[in-house]
Amino acid sequence: MIEVAAAIIEETDGRMLIARRREGKSQAGLWEFPGGKIEVGESPELCLIRELQEEMNIKIEPYAFFAVNEHTYDTVTIRLIAYKARILGGTIQLSDHDEYKWVQAGELTQYQFAPADIPFVEQLCAH
Repeated sequence: MIEVAAAIIEETDGRMLIARRREGKSQAGLWEFPGGKIEVGESPELCLIRELQEEMNIKIEPYAFFAVNEHTYDTVTIRLIAYKARILGGTIQLSDHDEYKWVQAGELTQYQFAPADIPFVEQLCAH
């Protein structure tokens, strides 16, 4: 099983950051909450700080555990661990994604998310 962390980054107005996987990546064309694979000895929070710096050029602060979801894609199972987070600085520059948007919870269902992220979308829309 691969452990992956995802950041649910919220602005003060309630909008959340979502990003679309670029061509050539697994789950290309699908939207997700940004994050990445947790390295050996790394906490989900430290993983998110590192991944968002690498993939989007932003500094974030994960501040609260949100949820965990396990999903099997063909031959691999991932455990996706989500944390709520806030941006501390930087300007978004994409490397693993081809687009990003700031959306309200009620707008999340208008986007086609990677299957592992869908339970998080459902939880966020229910609140």
